[in-house]
Amino acid sequence: MRGGMPPFMEIGVSVLVLAVVFVLIAVRQVGRFRLKIWQIMLGGAVAVLLTGQIGLQDAVQSIDIDVMLFLLGMFIVGVAMRESGFLYHAAHRLFRRAASVDRLLLLLLFSFGMLSAVLMNDTVAIIGTPLVLHYARTLDVSPKMLLLALAFSVTIGSAMSPIGNPQNLLIAVGGGISAPFSSFLSALFVPTVVNLLLAFIVLRLFFRDEFDGRPVHLHEDGIEDPKLALLCLVSLIIISVMIAAKVAVAALRPDVEFPLTYIALAAAAPIVLLSPRRAEVVKKVDWPTLVFFAAMFVLMAAVWATGFFQSMLGGVDGLTSIPMILGVSVVLSQFISNVPFVALYIPLLQDAGAGSAEMIALAAGSTIAGNLLLLGAASNIIIVQNAEREGETLTFMEFARVGIPLTALNCLVYWLFLSL
Repeated sequence: MRGGMPPFMEIGVSVLVLAVVFVLIAVRQVGRFRLKIWQIMLGGAVAVLLTGQIGLQDAVQSIDIDVMLFLLGMFIVGVAMRESGFLYHAAHRLFRRAASVDRLLLLLLFSFGMLSAVLMNDTVAIIGTPLVLHYARTLDVSPKMLLLALAFSVTIGSAMSPIGNPQNLLIAVGGGISAPFSSFLSALFVPTVVNLLLAFIVLRLFFRDEFDGRPVHLHEDGIEDPKLALLCLVSLIIISVMIAAKVAVAALRPDVEFPLTYIALAAAAPIVLLSPRRAEVVKKVDWPTLVFFAAMFVLMAAVWATGFFQSMLGGVDGLTSIPMILGVSVVLSQFISNVPFVALYIPLLQDAGAGSAEMIALAAGSTIAGNLLLLGAASNIIIVQNAEREGETLTFMEFARVGIPLTALNCLVYWLFLSL
């Protein structure tokens, strides 16, 4: 018992702080003050520290350095790609066939979705945000629609791969799934394609005024800094080679660790070590998002230590049925990070004799939770924080009004396919 407080008070304070953070992120306004997401989360972390819900040493230890370094490395690569012009130049080759808003949206959804299965959803969110905002400005298309398309696509696409997001990797390693790559793809590839099509349909319904039949003309952007662009190309080659190595290691030696941090830092190394613009690039890194994640780890650790959500989950019947796994995963992943949630759920499923189908349902549910609400996935926060740096945003309600019906459809698709 921390600070001599009775257990119900410990649970009450930590969970109350989490609830307040959730509400403030939804409204983003206190009186005349407009709050940023990172400021709200930092306030939550400070609150649990000041009220003794977590000690300073435990708070520091709760911050996942691997995640922080991974994000830092990928932010450096993303900034360099944007500042050199490499991002827009390379993207033109991919999207130049988009002759209408319909085609552009479909290409964005499927391109980002498939890339996130290989490069990890957070990576694609970092690279994709400035790109979709560039297209929104140059083509006079709704930035909110394209930001939502990016958010939904990286979430849906990452679900079908054991390296698409951190929780899938945890399930692949600790869930007892034999041949995880083939198991994930055989079970989730078709549902992923269906869900990406559903995302297109839902976005088209909510943003029907954008689809007026006007032609879209994508202009090729030139390289602004050839030397920095060359280093970006080197970084992408490093990412591709190291991801292939990670896949091989996971398949041949699952007992050997190959942290994603290595990939991100190796990719950032050519830019940091060889570019004369290294200081400019590092200065333009999205530091507020890194503050958000550090604060989130502290707040989640304080909430986790209460045992509140663990006891809630332990009291639920029928935890191994696929509909229950999907439903519980989607709901609880809104309140606690999906990685600790999955870490809690895996042993419960294993004790109940669950097999690969249930573990893959856990991967699908804990991932697709990111489509429900803004706080359901780290990639959503990355997208919104980066968008706000460029003068655009997605509010909690703007995300929810599209995300809630889409997530319901996504879960239905997973339920139907995983129950076959």
